[in-house]
Amino acid sequence: MASGGVVKKEIGGNHDVVRFGVNDSVKGDLAPPHPLQEAKFWADKKRFGAEAIYGSAFNIRKDLDAQILSKFQRPPGALPSSMLGYEALTGSLDDFGFADYLNLPQDSESFRAPDMHHGMEVRLGLSKGPVCPSFN
Repeated sequence: MASGGVVKKEIGGNHDVVRFGVNDSVKGDLAPPHPLQEAKFWADKKRFGAEAIYGSAFNIRKDLDAQILSKFQRPPGALPSSMLGYEALTGSLDDFGFADYLNLPQDSESFRAPDMHHGMEVRLGLSKGPVCPSFN
């Protein structure tokens, strides 16, 4: 044990996974970082740059806006919430993934169009059953 409670790694010794972790070896030094580690690194660097330019209140305000915009606004039913403001804030508005065009409920063979009249009756307590027949 070295002074101050710090354990130093011996160069010629065996790698101790419990003390130093899986990636703290020669192979771990040569291997590229995990994509999530790299993404977190760039996100932290971006936050630090924004704080240096605009001040610390900018990041706090951006976090508060993200919390407000990420809340589910519309009750569950036939119309999904679009989250347009949150997507514009995070920059994911320009991303086009598989979920945007695959596995749409309208393309399903078991999809039934929602009956808004029945949905309103269920909401007011005049009728029983699911709000939309496609939802269980």
